[in-house]
Amino acid sequence: MARWEARTGWVLTCLALAFLGAYALPILDTGLSPATQVACAWVTWAAWALFAADFAVRLSLSSDRRGFVRDNLIDLVIVVLPTLRPLRPLRLVTSLSVLIRHAGSSLRGRVLTYVAGSAALVIVVAALAVLDAERGAPGANIRSFPDALWWAVTTVTTVGYGDRYPTTGEGRFVAGGLMLAGIALLGVITAGFAASLVDRVREVEEETGAATRRDVAALTAEVAALRAELVQARSERGLAE
Repeated sequence: MARWEARTGWVLTCLALAFLGAYALPILDTGLSPATQVACAWVTWAAWALFAADFAVRLSLSSDRRGFVRDNLIDLVIVVLPTLRPLRPLRLVTSLSVLIRHAGSSLRGRVLTYVAGSAALVIVVAALAVLDAERGAPGANIRSFPDALWWAVTTVTTVGYGDRYPTTGEGRFVAGGLMLAGIALLGVITAGFAASLVDRVREVEEETGAATRRDVAALTAEVAALRAELVQARSERGLAE
């Protein structure tokens, strides 16, 4: 499976970006021609079909299929339920695994890449989804992409000013998912800072311990040298007498 993911990683990333573009274009530009709208719909459905095929191939190549399904429940839900529009863009989150593999050899670099990429992607996708749900609804107050983006930022950071909020069932469904994502991202960021602080404290302690051991070793060597000089001085004195 690792070989399959290595070969298809960038292909799936480009496919995910095409999916996001085809999903976002009709939402951001309501004046698209019918032909362009149909083309965007075909791109999103084709991307979903390829994502489903990728999931099926990875499942068939996995040695522990139950564990694979358990670890990729979001992928499975989005493959099984493609008609739920708020769920389909979330499939793009899994494309960040490709970026993680190319983020560098350090675990900290991969985590920071994942957090930053996930936060940006979740905010943009949630803004698009809630705008798609709220635009044109009676009593809606999210009517433009800047409004939707502002709402997504305040929601994912758990600030929630309340000046923009969803009024439709679909919009509230998106809001619920975004709230959970915000809590998860804050947890990851907090854990990352805590781990970084613990690592730094451990490094300082190790440096201090190493310095102390070096000092003790130097003092031990000096004491041994002084003792040897005393023994030699006593021997020379005894010979002189």
